Amino acid sequence: MISQPHHDGSPLHVGDAVPALGARVPVRLRIPSAFGAVDGVWVRSIRDAEPHFDAAVPLGEADGWAWWEAELTLATPVQNYRWLVRSGGRPHWINAEGLFTRDVPDAQDFRLGTFEPTPDWVHRSVMYQIFPDRFARSAAAGGRELPDWAIACDWDSTDVVGRGPETPYQFYGGDLDGVREKLDHVQGLGATVIYLTPMFPARSNHRYDASAFSGVDPLLGGDRAFIDLIEEIHARGLKVIGDLTTNHSGDAHEWFRSSFRRPGAAESEFYYFSEDNSRYVAWLGVPSLPKFNWNSPGLRRRFILDDDSMVSRWLKPPFNLDGWRIDVGNMTGRMGADDLNHEVASLIREQMRRINPDAMLLAESTSDAARDFQGDTWQGAMTYTNFTRPLWQWLAADGAPGVVLDPVAPPVRQTWPDYFGLPQRGPDRIEGEDFLATHLDFAAGFPWAVRLANMNAIDTHDTARAASAVIPGGQRVGVALQFTLPGIPMVFMGDEFGLKGFNGEDSRTPMPWSDPARILEDLRPLYAELAGLRGALPALMDGGIRWLHAEGDVLVFVREHAEGSVLVAASRAAFSGVELPAELVGAGAPSPLWSTGRIDAATRDAQGPVVVLDGDGPAAALWALPGVCVPS
Repeated sequence: MISQPHHDGSPLHVGDAVPALGARVPVRLRIPSAFGAVDGVWVRSIRDAEPHFDAAVPLGEADGWAWWEAELTLATPVQNYRWLVRSGGRPHWINAEGLFTRDVPDAQDFRLGTFEPTPDWVHRSVMYQIFPDRFARSAAAGGRELPDWAIACDWDSTDVVGRGPETPYQFYGGDLDGVREKLDHVQGLGATVIYLTPMFPARSNHRYDASAFSGVDPLLGGDRAFIDLIEEIHARGLKVIGDLTTNHSGDAHEWFRSSFRRPGAAESEFYYFSEDNSRYVAWLGVPSLPKFNWNSPGLRRRFILDDDSMVSRWLKPPFNLDGWRIDVGNMTGRMGADDLNHEVASLIREQMRRINPDAMLLAESTSDAARDFQGDTWQGAMTYTNFTRPLWQWLAADGAPGVVLDPVAPPVRQTWPDYFGLPQRGPDRIEGEDFLATHLDFAAGFPWAVRLANMNAIDTHDTARAASAVIPGGQRVGVALQFTLPGIPMVFMGDEFGLKGFNGEDSRTPMPWSDPARILEDLRPLYAELAGLRGALPALMDGGIRWLHAEGDVLVFVREHAEGSVLVAASRAAFSGVELPAELVGAGAPSPLWSTGRIDAATRDAQGPVVVLDGDGPAAALWALPGVCVPS
């Protein structure tokens, strides 16, 4: 049971989500009655790198909570702050990680930014990721001549090679007209945004090695098919974003070919070349992916700043993309002593704002992402540390996976899932308390607006499938959490069919449209129901989050909103007798909304009213609660 003072960045606790520099913003702290007598409450902020304290005043009590309010001055563009509560003769610090009875570093303070807000539709999205070569083939796909690099594969009978020389060259021929023909499926899942991995011409099936940024790959149908697809998506009231590689191009790109071994070429400054341009820096040493040198003014102009730049032209008519996901955003502009990441990200954000202030801008950052996501550049992160990785660990099978000591000679067919590059066979199992601690460790450094725009993915095109990594039935629980925690639910195509894969490439299985035997579990109703609930309940999109319980097999939290709150419980195994004091759960008895598996909630009086949870596992459930009332 988690009984402690609470604050988050939601409207219940922050009076102005997008303040101006110098503004004074009301911020509120709630303290449960069980916490004990309080001698004083202060908000601690940092002004010119020096701590400053402002006293809070009591607002009153409601539903077992005492509310306190202070005024926070926005002295810097990203204002750090945390709370100090004196109680029982001891200090209690409350930051974005939780409650501490000792002094703590500023790194996990709450954050409030003064930057232009993220468009409102962004955090309300349900995203569906499509890897074009494997999603759907139109009739026209069969008439296209294959390039010399492609290994032709039959959609339903050729296995994907997850690791091997032919992996990037297996070609199944999915195209954009195929995507357009399957939009009913995507919309039926409740998706509101389609995220397409790269559509540029390249020499691989993944197309992250672009040979040009100025047109759509003819193998996908070219510019006309792209325009038709976007027009149909928009006609349905949906949005679509593309995938842009700001860290590298392909070695067949016109810029690279014009400068490789040609020191005098204008594009020489676009890459990290040796003196004679015969050697170059490549992304992770992969020769086909030469790394951009963002010190180059010419690269900045042609990629970002020009009216027909790579960033710009696809956001304008006739294409009208609704935004970008930036590939390896964390590595962009970083090379040795160079760290231009923030500078490049700011240029992209400003150029997109100039062209379409309503556009989405998310970026990949697979590890500890918070320092690059403070609200002034990327709107949100495609990251794995705060949700995906601890989710897999909590839902992992019993027993440690065991470290792979000899990866030089892998088996012919790998039977365990890769775990995000770690040298081991699948995820190590952790308890619920470690899930929460890990989640908070990596989420605390994000401003609240960024947390709402981060992608919540149970897997992606770059990872093993969750269905291969978690216990039977665990994917259902993971999906419930990805739709109910703060952030954008991001569904990778095929998740709705329970598809499996031991690594990212093995997970890029062609969709089983004409072969029902390849559907391992039909989860389409699950995704549609949760997307519908998320769209109907303001608490799941805009509400704050307060954790109630995280131990062993069970996680419980409440998403809170003035119009109505939602209690969420998830379990990985059968459990009984999880008791939560009613005042910590919220006012009123929980009313069932949705469940997968069985979790029951009953209210009873012991030494005070408590909500008791019992259930099976894997399972997840949602209940409606009355909205939260802030005393005036």
